Amino acid sequence: MDEFWSDAAVLAELGARIAARRLGRQWRQADLAYEAGVSKRTVERIEAGVSVQTVLFLRVLRALGLLGGLNHVVPASGPTPMELLRLEQDRRKRGRRGGPR
Repeated sequence: MDEFWSDAAVLAELGARIAARRLGRQWRQADLAYEAGVSKRTVERIEAGVSVQTVLFLRVLRALGLLGGLNHVVPASGPTPMELLRLEQDRRKRGRRGGPR
């Protein structure tokens, strides 16, 4: 997938991948719905590439053990430039006193 895919194409691909993962666990849609705490209809909609509420999609990902993969989708940001500046200032304050010997 890349930024040129349409929303519908991305949803269809995600749905297909969710279905493949579910089938790999030999779960019925009802099994996944139960494990995720969502309705069977929600699982059907996700697998069909239909938009659902984000929280419901996250529940399905969690049930399939895929929630950790979001770190690859949206990586945590590093320190901001202001935080880096503060760190550098703190490091300078902690230097040796009295100068070189």
